[in-house]
Amino acid sequence: MRPFGYLRPAGVEEAVRAAAEAPGARFLGGGTNLVDLMKLGVETPRTLIDVSRLPLGGIEELPDGGLRIGATVRNSDLAAAAPVRERYPVLSQALLAGASGQLRNTATTGGNLLQRTRCLYFQDPTKPCNKRSPGTGCPARDGVHRDLAVLGHSAHCVATQPSDMAVALAALDAEVHLHGPDGERTVAVTDFHRLPGDRPEQDTVIRPGELLTAVRLPPAAPGARSRYRKVRDRASFAFALVSVAAVLEARDGVVERAALAFGGLAHRPWRARAAEEVLLGAPATGDTFARAADAELAAARPLRDNAFKVALARNLAVSVLTGLADPAGDR
Repeated sequence: MRPFGYLRPAGVEEAVRAAAEAPGARFLGGGTNLVDLMKLGVETPRTLIDVSRLPLGGIEELPDGGLRIGATVRNSDLAAAAPVRERYPVLSQALLAGASGQLRNTATTGGNLLQRTRCLYFQDPTKPCNKRSPGTGCPARDGVHRDLAVLGHSAHCVATQPSDMAVALAALDAEVHLHGPDGERTVAVTDFHRLPGDRPEQDTVIRPGELLTAVRLPPAAPGARSRYRKVRDRASFAFALVSVAAVLEARDGVVERAALAFGGLAHRPWRARAAEEVLLGAPATGDTFARAADAELAAARPLRDNAFKVALARNLAVSVLTGLADPAGDR
């Protein structure tokens, strides 16, 4: 049994101040990832700062038509919220594709974004892992890596980011709001998670003592349709082998707006910028969608056992985009 301190601050400023004064502290929301990692011995915080009761649990309509989602909003509540279902269906679909109903009732928006990889080596303290213990190596490269990265990985880490929600937020151009010792700042969600490089232990750009307080969604584009689809080894309670979040607007058979993001392929949700360049202004056809997917996945560097992910991602992207381009399809 590892002893740890426990604090329940009354406000955001108090929480941030407590984190600055307690080296080794971690913020605790729903605990669905952090507590599991503590049980495994992967996470060993000296202090838990419980932020679950801070006033960060609201979904607020913004004057410009966007939404502000508090960091402690539960995943199930966010998926069911009318503005999300009606204006951002890709986000609702992604949330409902994750975990189980019981976990969605507990997991929070902030915690979902900050959850750590499910790489087997990271979760086993008896094994070396650069993400958990920098400098010890990445045995996944030559070991068990079927579920791991084909894009953006490095010699130091081939782990993937497991969040479904984050993939949808990447396609929606969401922003993350942070509050730390130096004040408040905003980071695009596409810049929030890092590629591993030579510092794989740093999952995100969050700074020491910073608290994630909210996520902001920009106004939904009129006429655009969106969808999230996930391929996994079993029908429920499984992380993505590959997932796709897409937003598409086509008029008179031509793509006027496109946003595409992949999950399950990289250390962060992978915004497919090269694919989007191919899509914009092109005919909304299967051939175009295939060329776009190929342009993005040309950068893939699969390992021994996960090359199947490249073809799977291509086919899934083409299928999702084709469905969105069909006026008779579901919104």
